[in-house]
Amino acid sequence: MGRCSFPGAGTPLACAVSGGADSLALLVLAVAAGCDAVAHHVDHGLREGSDQDASVVNEVAAGLGIEVVVHRVTIAAGPNLEARARAVRIGALPPGAATGHTADDQAETVLLNLLRGAATDGLAAMRPGPRHPILGLRRAETHGLCSQLGLRPVEDPTNSDPAYLRNRIRHELLPMLCELADRDVVPILARQARLLADDAALLRELAAALDPTDAKAITNAPAPLGRRALREWLRCGHPPDLATVDRVLSVAAGEALAADIDSGRSVRRSRGRLRLEPAPERPTEAQEPGHPSSSLDPPG
Repeated sequence: MGRCSFPGAGTPLACAVSGGADSLALLVLAVAAGCDAVAHHVDHGLREGSDQDASVVNEVAAGLGIEVVVHRVTIAAGPNLEARARAVRIGALPPGAATGHTADDQAETVLLNLLRGAATDGLAAMRPGPRHPILGLRRAETHGLCSQLGLRPVEDPTNSDPAYLRNRIRHELLPMLCELADRDVVPILARQARLLADDAALLRELAAALDPTDAKAITNAPAPLGRRALREWLRCGHPPDLATVDRVLSVAAGEALAADIDSGRSVRRSRGRLRLEPAPERPTEAQEPGHPSSSLDPPG
């Protein structure tokens, strides 16, 4: 419990419980911490028999004397099944629901984000706190706790499917890194994430003092602060990528008149200020000068 970060006793806490060992341990420890826990189980319906996972959650929750809420969702067709399932799951769970991610999950996330080209915030991965209260524990410990308590967690076969990059990181890359380093690298990666989270918090605080619409201030600021101030200003759900931020920096420096960003928006500089405005509509082929049906051509 000393390595967990649950909120104070009596605090309501929604717990995302799949039925796996990590989430069952999360539930047990939340109750041990005195939280007013409620188990939320999301059934994605992606594999045969997934509806039986709820019975495992119900049995454990009944033994702990807590409520279970089951969310049955449907995943629309499309690419990147893992991302779509995650988005639907997050949408179904209450805001701020606690998850059973462990230090092993943290290490995997650091490597996954590194392969995706993430910077400081992405490499800081998940932050400890009420949303990730068992991030300081190892996966072997959650399995050990379930074993000691006689709990039988759900074994999800998709967790071994090499079609998912996270699984290859878990079963191939991390063991190889441990072998190359001749040590367990999970604590090292988790420590790096903590250090980078501290760095990110400091940069965020310093960048908040900058006016992102002041072109001169953004141009003269240290690059890490200027980029971060712009990223927060331009954020529309997800933060913009580095290429987008660099295009806006070029506008701030007077090297470009305007820059298209995302969601039909553009940034333009005027009198030393940066302005967000709708991106200009690009002419269709029929509207382009010289095209037979263009309004710029003489009639007839």
